[in-house]
Parts: sequence; structure tokens; C-alpha cells
Amino acid sequence: MKSKSTLLYIGLALLMNIISTQVLANRQSDLRAKAENLFNGFQYSKAAEILQKITDTSTPELKDMERLAECYKKMNKYEDAEIWYARIVSDPKSSPENLVNYGEILKSNASYPEAKKVFQRYATKTGDRKRVAVSIAGCDSARVWISKPINYKIKNEAGVNTILSEFSVFPSGDNQVYFTREPLTESNKKKYGWTGNSFLRVFTAERHSDNSLDIPKLANSEINNGSYHVGPVSTNKTGDMFFITRTHSGNKGSLSVVKGNTYQTQNMEIYMQARIFGKWLLPESFAYNNVNKYSVGHAVLSKDEKVLYFVSDMAGGLGGTDIWYSVIQPDGKWGRIQNAGNKINTSGNELFPTIGSNGELYFSSDGHPGMGGLDIFCSKGSCNQWNKPVNMRYPINSPGDDFSFIIDDNTQSGYLSSNRVNGKGGDDIYSFSLIKPKAILAIAGIVYDKKTREILPEAIVTLYDSINTIVARQVSKPNGAFLFQLKTPGLYRLQGTKNSYYPDTTSINFEDNAVNSTLNVSLYLDPLLEKGKTFRLNPIFYNFDKYNIREDAAVVLNELVRTMHENPTLKIELASHTDSRGTDKYNMDLSQNRAQSVVNYLVSRGISRDRMVAKGYGESRLINRCANGVECTEAEHQENRRTEFTVLSY
Repeated sequence: MKSKSTLLYIGLALLMNIISTQVLANRQSDLRAKAENLFNGFQYSKAAEILQKITDTSTPELKDMERLAECYKKMNKYEDAEIWYARIVSDPKSSPENLVNYGEILKSNASYPEAKKVFQRYATKTGDRKRVAVSIAGCDSARVWISKPINYKIKNEAGVNTILSEFSVFPSGDNQVYFTREPLTESNKKKYGWTGNSFLRVFTAERHSDNSLDIPKLANSEINNGSYHVGPVSTNKTGDMFFITRTHSGNKGSLSVVKGNTYQTQNMEIYMQARIFGKWLLPESFAYNNVNKYSVGHAVLSKDEKVLYFVSDMAGGLGGTDIWYSVIQPDGKWGRIQNAGNKINTSGNELFPTIGSNGELYFSSDGHPGMGGLDIFCSKGSCNQWNKPVNMRYPINSPGDDFSFIIDDNTQSGYLSSNRVNGKGGDDIYSFSLIKPKAILAIAGIVYDKKTREILPEAIVTLYDSINTIVARQVSKPNGAFLFQLKTPGLYRLQGTKNSYYPDTTSINFEDNAVNSTLNVSLYLDPLLEKGKTFRLNPIFYNFDKYNIREDAAVVLNELVRTMHENPTLKIELASHTDSRGTDKYNMDLSQNRAQSVVNYLVSRGISRDRMVAKGYGESRLINRCANGVECTEAEHQENRRTEFTVLSY
């Protein structure tokens, strides 16, 4: 029989456990309310930080995961959103709408076969195939476009791009452009809650004969006269009339009530501002601005300067935002606004109209079949009479958002904006030019199972360039084969992936003088099915005596994140090893901290903590002769400083 003191101790322990559980529950509830308030106030970056903490549990609540995934989607962090939507749709209580969201995110990450399957799941589950018909068509088309890119060279304009966003180039003369940017610093210190960055401003940059841009400068204060967002801008041919998009800075914004809280949102307006003999006149409000009811913006003149095209979400449109137009009248005033029609506009969003030098309309849309996010389209016509829009295909378009396309039809060169992967920041400015291949270069290969040496059909084979941008992507044929034809020499990286396998990667270098050559490559994908099997990761480097994850290590670990995501039943031990230098205890502690930091990083990327075990082995599992007291080279010591993962269950 237990003593009274023992029973009292047990009772106190139970009471403390109950109190601790209640405190934790109350804290979670407070954090959730704070995150919800930030989310409803469009402060997605701050909401995501809180939601990451709330969802770091073995059984996160569905509503918290949905909120976090939507935050990542709003912030254009598509890889993080994909991982969370994958967990969301596996929940029995998940709504069919999450399948649509998941499918769109998969498209944004160029996972077209998987996206198509998810859209088909939605159609089967709801019976509403019409809802996802355009998305399915886009998946089919995108697989063809990305496997056979058109002959355009795309170049990130690093001379003007930053870690934030730059977009919407508009040339002004032969050697200058205007563009829109999130400033790295802002004198009034105001921030936009949606991104956590400064409000947009208009900048200028110098334009060179090869279309490269540099020397960005803040445009004059007359253009940037606004408390909130300013930009993009366009001009007439002579450059003395500017059409400026600005976010309304008065107190008459639209009011939105979300769960009892009222939020004010400021609509966009168009302002026209003339410059005569170098002197700026006062800006004139577009006659159809109406900040109480709708936004207008992204204005551009037709080639003959008689029609103004712009974007609006006003009532009477076909979707979220449509392209509208107004025709100049004999008295110089703008006539009544009209919709550009259902050849251009869809139930989705049409944005960023521009006019080519031959008069074509270029615009971005997520309502026509495309590669993912916003795609760029071209149509011929005028006003509300247009031909069927044509998708500009890959690499003009990408799995991300592509917009603000402007082209010189004579040189077939120009600029576009995109948040495609491996840019410098959020949205970046890219120049493009038509290229004529000087040589026939190709990569031909076969994908194999590394263990059995049997061919692997339906593996995803992706070709990357030297900055890790997708050049082309194919699915291996029934005989395991793939073939890429290259436009230019250079350094490339080839990667093969398939569910239930660990990826294989190889580097390829075509020298500048390579002519009419084909390189044969084999990819060997290692099966993950064996319990106890250990995989060594590419070297993960830490700063001396540190265990935090460096940026270069994150690149390596993201491959493991992808493997864990694509194989949701995989559980692993993450092990860190040191060399023999230093004391045994010190090395054991350091390796444990490093292994735990790897686990923490994967958790921050959406992988459930209960799928991983962190284990530091210090110097107890050396793989060569370099034990204590043995003289070895630095390269030999490096062999022992490794990170591995072992399959615990699958």
C-alpha cells in the first residue's frame, strides 16, 4: 500500500500536469487569436511566424495548418505552402477546396503530373469538373512547354534587383527606364503588413545597348508623391505625360469587417501627370477613379494613343480583376469605360496590360490555361474585339507569376517581371532576347534503379542551369530514356527524382567551343524502402564551433525536405558526425546540437517533428583511419565530418 506522502506526491504531480496543460492550452489560444488578427489584417509574414510555433506539434489543428499554408501562398513561398497543403489534404476533415489550393501550388512548383492528379481528385470528389478544367488543361500544356522551351534567353537584371521586389519596366528613351521597387529603406519607416516591407516607389535605371540595366535611382518626388504604394508607371511616346498607379492615401478606403474586426483597405487610383519644359504640373485624377467602390491601375496607352487600357475590379466585370478601356474624345476627355470582353477577360484575374510596338496587347492572367500563377498572353485586336490569346510559353512564362511583359517587336527583346525561383528577391526584373543556336548540343540518358539496375520509367528529370533555374523538365519514357536539346553551351545540373527514391544528380559542362555534340548520362535513383539503410547527404558546413544552419547548408537540406515531403510515411534518424579532433565529450555535444539543428530546420519547412530523431555520434563512428593521435590531412578529416540519415520506417 502506498504511503500518504507518496499519494500526496502523485496527486501534486497530476495537479501540476493539469495546470501545465491548461497554461499551454491558454498560451496556444492567445497565440492563435493574435495570428488570426494579423492574418485578417493582411499581415501574413507576421502571422506565419506565430503559426509556425503553434503547428510545431505531432497533431496540429487543421485550421492552423490551413492558415499557415495560406500565409505562405500569399507571400509567394510556394514550396513551404506545398508541404503544408500536402498535410492538410491528408486530414479526413479537409474540405475539397483545399485540393484546389494544393493543385495550384503544385503547378507553381512545376509539379504538373501531381497537380493534375490533385485536380482530378477534386473533380471526382465534388462532381464539379468545370471548376478545374482550365487548371487541368494548363497542366497538360505546361508539361509540353517546359519539355521543349522556345528560343529565348532570360537574364536576371542583377544590376537593379534586390532581396525585395522589383517589377514593371517601362522604357523612356533609348537609355533610361522606369520601374517599381520595394525600397530597401524608407525615410518614413512605414511598412506594408502583407509583406513586412516598405511601400512601393518608382525608380529609374540606365539602359544599355544589350538591354542590361544598372544604376537604379529613386525617381523624382513629383512621381513618388504618395503615402502608400506608388507604381507602376507608363508614359506616352514623347515621355511628357505619365500614367501613375497610386494607392489612395486619404481616409475613404473600403472597410472590411472580418469576425467582428474592421479593417480599412486602400484602393488603387490612376493619376495623369504632365511635364512641360522639364517642369512637372500637378497630377490630375483619372475621371473614373472611385476609391469607395473599386480600384483602377496599370494604365497604358494604345499605339495610336487614342485608347487607355487599365485594370479594375469594378462591378460588371467577368472575374476578380479585368482589363477595361476608355477612348479619348474630341474634347480631350476620356470617354465612358468599357470592358475589353470575354476573349481577354476570364473568371480569374487579368493584370498588367502592355502594348507591343506592333500594337499587340500583352497581359497576365491566371484564368487562361497556363503554367502556374500568372502567365503572360498575347492577343491582336483593339478595344473589345480581340483574337484568342496565345500563351507565350516557357521560358517567357514559368511555374510562378510572370507579368509586366514589354517587347520591341523589331529586335524581339524586352523585359518581364517574375517571382520565378532562384531570383534575387520576391519579384525580379528579367531581360529577354531571341537566340539563334549556333550548335546542336544535347543530353541523352536513361534513369535506373540503383539497387536492381532496372530502368525507371516516369521519373522526373530536370535540367538546371548554373544558377539553379529550370532549363527544361521531362518525364522519363517507358524505356527510362530522356533527351534535352540545349540552346547554348555552359554548366548544367541534371537531377532525377521519383517517389520512393532518393534523387540522383550530376553536373554537365559544355565548353563554349562545343559543336554538334551529344553527352550520354545515366542517373541512378536509390530506393528508400529498406529499413536501416543510411544515406549520406552532401557536405553540410557549419561555422567554427557553431551548429546553426548556414545558407549553403539549407540548399542541401532542401533536397531532404523534398524527399520527406514526397514520401509522407518516411521516418528517419538524422545523424551528425565529427572528426577526432577535440575531446570526446565536446564532439558528442557538438554533433548532437548539429543534428538537432537539422531537425529544427526541417520542422520549419513543414516536416512533422515526430518523423525525425536527432542523434549526435561525435567521433564514435569514424569512416577512416583518422582516430585520436593519428596524423591526417584536412581532406581525410572532412570525410568524417558528415551528416547522414537512416531509414527508421517507411
